Amino acid sequence: MSIATVNPANGETLKTYEAMDEEEIERRLQLAEATFRTYRTTSFAERARLLNRAADLLDEDRQEIARVMTTEMGKPVKQARAEAAKCAKAMRWYAERAEGLLADEEPAEADVKDSGASRALVRYRPLGPVLAVMPWNFPLWQVVRFAAPALMAGNVGLLKHASNVPQTALYLEDLFHRAGFTEGCFQTLLIGSGAVDDILRDERVRAATLTGSEPAGRAVASTAGEMIKKTVLELGGSDPFVVMPSADVDRAAEVAVTARVQNNGQSCIAAKRFIVHTDVYDAFAERFTAGMKALKVGDPMREETEVGPLSSERGRADLEELVEDARRSGARVLCGGERPERPGWYYPPTVLAGVTREMRIHREEAFGPVATLYRADDLDEAVLIANDSPFGLSSNVWTRDEGEVDRFVRDLEAGGVYVNGMTASHPALPFGGVKRSGYGRELSGHGIREFCNITTVWHGA
Repeated sequence: MSIATVNPANGETLKTYEAMDEEEIERRLQLAEATFRTYRTTSFAERARLLNRAADLLDEDRQEIARVMTTEMGKPVKQARAEAAKCAKAMRWYAERAEGLLADEEPAEADVKDSGASRALVRYRPLGPVLAVMPWNFPLWQVVRFAAPALMAGNVGLLKHASNVPQTALYLEDLFHRAGFTEGCFQTLLIGSGAVDDILRDERVRAATLTGSEPAGRAVASTAGEMIKKTVLELGGSDPFVVMPSADVDRAAEVAVTARVQNNGQSCIAAKRFIVHTDVYDAFAERFTAGMKALKVGDPMREETEVGPLSSERGRADLEELVEDARRSGARVLCGGERPERPGWYYPPTVLAGVTREMRIHREEAFGPVATLYRADDLDEAVLIANDSPFGLSSNVWTRDEGEVDRFVRDLEAGGVYVNGMTASHPALPFGGVKRSGYGRELSGHGIREFCNITTVWHGA
């Protein structure tokens, strides 16, 4: 795979980069290891000062880096600016809270005495260089939500970013350097996916985190397992969006449109399967389809654009194959479903009804602005449909019935349940999934502790 910026709005190759050779990779691994030995001893106050400076610089760069992201992967520029702002917010959140999140923990006095100790505590210590294999769809946010907690914990980062967002990847390295972090604290590796295995096997790399496809996750997990290294995986998702009779159907339909097409529909946590109680199915389907039809599709650099192109020609072809398979098997296309005649890798907002278990789109993740509608006779059937997926990243539930909320929270197989709203990540809330959506958690205190050596300290009486 080439490392290049290819504008998905017109298919034009703007910049290409040579992959780093073995000598340069070795230099950077040596630098990461050497830097960790000293950076791990820095104070939380010093780390926070540097991370806050990075947040300030990112705010200053917001317009420029937003245009770079849009050029590289096609998200509407307004959403790209919001992504940059969210990253700065997360940096400040961890800068302010990391010391408290990683403070020493002392067991109950009775338990300490029972262990035969005069004192005992749990201390969180950094692991070392962490390899991050990151995707293109949120090219800043996916990296920052790893880097901010990792750096505040005293680790150093090695970024292998997606090969179609090299300018964003290089910007991130430069951002942390300009903020005052020493060179080895955060390094971008311009490499293809084929080089990941050797780097992960290197003893200087202590752990890895990956956000991406299921095959990529399997490969990293397999190597890390062989080498006995900690990993966190955030993989695909096909999140359910359940609407029950007591819900505000108008509001649910309005939010459902945003939940499906955010980031041009290329989001693991985008709602993809809309499971609607039969009593409100027709009303929801009408409003939701009308909302999808009304979206403004076009040049992602224009402020009014709501849906831009998909990130790649291959990505659009994969999405088309899922839609065509469903259509051949009897699904009804309520809107969209046809490639537009224009330059770039555009695909229209599409709604499919009558989807069955035999269709590929029922089991596979549709990474683009395509929604599937299901009818459920009652809560039990809604839960059954929602859980009939290999994925379990997040979920959305619309109901005013607290008893139903309790049932959904208890029974849905997902890493999150969002009630009367859409799934969104926030620094204070743990993020991750179950089943084939991966394991481990990012963000919150859970995320910063994932790459720590949780150390028992015991003092004799």
